[in-house]
Amino acid sequence: MNAGFSAYLNVLRFGAALVVLMSHFGFVRYSGGRWLWIREFNFGSDAVIIFFVLSGLVVAQAASRKRSGLGGFAFDRLTRLWSVAIPALVIGFTLDRIGARIAPSAYEGWFYVPLPFDEQMWRGMSFSNQWGGMATRLGTNGPYWSLSYEAAYYALFAVGFYLRGLWRVLLLAVGLWVFGLNIMLLMPAWLMGAALYFWLARGVLPRRHLALLLAVVPVLAYGAAVATGLPEALLVVTDPLDEVVNLRFSDEPIWSAILGALVAVHLMGMAGLLTDTSLSRVAPRAAWAAGASFSLYLMHYPALQFFGGIMPKSRYATLNEAMLLAAVLMFCALFARLFERPLPTLRAALLRFAMWIRPNPARAPHGSPAD
Repeated sequence: MNAGFSAYLNVLRFGAALVVLMSHFGFVRYSGGRWLWIREFNFGSDAVIIFFVLSGLVVAQAASRKRSGLGGFAFDRLTRLWSVAIPALVIGFTLDRIGARIAPSAYEGWFYVPLPFDEQMWRGMSFSNQWGGMATRLGTNGPYWSLSYEAAYYALFAVGFYLRGLWRVLLLAVGLWVFGLNIMLLMPAWLMGAALYFWLARGVLPRRHLALLLAVVPVLAYGAAVATGLPEALLVVTDPLDEVVNLRFSDEPIWSAILGALVAVHLMGMAGLLTDTSLSRVAPRAAWAAGASFSLYLMHYPALQFFGGIMPKSRYATLNEAMLLAAVLMFCALFARLFERPLPTLRAALLRFAMWIRPNPARAPHGSPAD
């Protein structure tokens, strides 16, 4: 993946995080329904599918490039998740409890599940909050559901990529049973991202005219599908299953697979269009913005709920909305500065500590401060 294509992926990742933020901002309790059209078109859920495709692409690249084995893969993935997830759980719990005390009426609804601190921590740190039949919401942090899916995909990919023979078959079977049907229904989109990387790694990119076609047609197809109501029409197929097992966040598996394919084809075309010098001017800014996308995605909902509940309101709706969005964005930027951006430093420190307590290089954990 060249520099231009990497810059585009960074832009796409940050843009998807902003779409998810705006889809939740569209709730009436935050913006009076003026942005509800984002939710009606379901752009937020579609943005999560984009994240899944990007995740499969990046994880497959990391596993193939580093060749550090299962231990190194686990180290990289867990540090990536926990470095943001653990502070998100603690700070999110704190914001929820303080906000519910200051403005209790703002927290009365389906969107807040006040779990005890220890339960929220172990469910969140294990990423089991959506596995099997144990699904639950962690406070107000609705977006945390996708981390449960991501962790499951990492585990299954690691088993398939690093193990062989009977162990691979047995652990894949156990994983499928533990994670459950809902997790598996959205995995095709993630796998399309991984497959895209292995195709890109061959180094055979589409020529310019074909690349342009591959880049543009999926975007037009997505617009046509949304305009004609295709995602809603496809629900007819899975509604009977949803009534039996409660698919929750996986209630659009057919559309999610189609969208994953569209995203993968679009990225295939963009990889052929973008060169090392493409997007060179915006590459540093794109990388900086993408460096906060995980924090923006994971912390915006608790921040929206907290600031939306405690901030004084003026008689100007536009001003209220601008102030709320500004508060949320600044909060997430500070969170990213404290917890997401220092990931390379954290990884290096952990590796030094591991070498100190286990000085034998052959037994030291593999990995790299780079993501």
